[in-house]
Amino acid sequence: MTDVKPGFNALYLRDDELRQGMEMLFFAYRDFTGEADAHLTRLGLGRAHHRVIYFVGRHPSISVKDLLSILKITKQSLSRVLSQLLVEGFIAQKPGMRDRRQRLLELTAKGADLERSLSERQRRRIASAYREAGPEAVEGFRKVLRGIIDEPDRGRFTLPGPQPRSR
Repeated sequence: MTDVKPGFNALYLRDDELRQGMEMLFFAYRDFTGEADAHLTRLGLGRAHHRVIYFVGRHPSISVKDLLSILKITKQSLSRVLSQLLVEGFIAQKPGMRDRRQRLLELTAKGADLERSLSERQRRRIASAYREAGPEAVEGFRKVLRGIIDEPDRGRFTLPGPQPRSR
């Protein structure tokens, strides 16, 4: 549990408030992934394929080992998904420069088009929510999400500090 300052109103830590937050995360995730899921289904792909395409797009030339670390799935699970994406031409793999046994992954033009299509829908949804909530709420939201992420991965996400005012 979190340290609460004396006299601080911590009603948001009550069980019903925490459960509401959990429920909202479920609904938000459902709606955030819904359009992408429908598009992926038409292509014979699923959420696991989406995650691989997304992270390979965000980290060009990512190694299979690093992708496994991000996704926290088994080699067998990744192999099944990756094989399909390679065969269907969404992802290409090449050997590492120093270690030829290393497999580095990149999106093909076809994969980049799919990633753009899937992510654009989700970017619009997040941009709309951010605009509606405002910058202070967005900063708080990021802090909450970062707090939910397991400690070893929190370092991937830096929280922006106060921005200098432009003259």
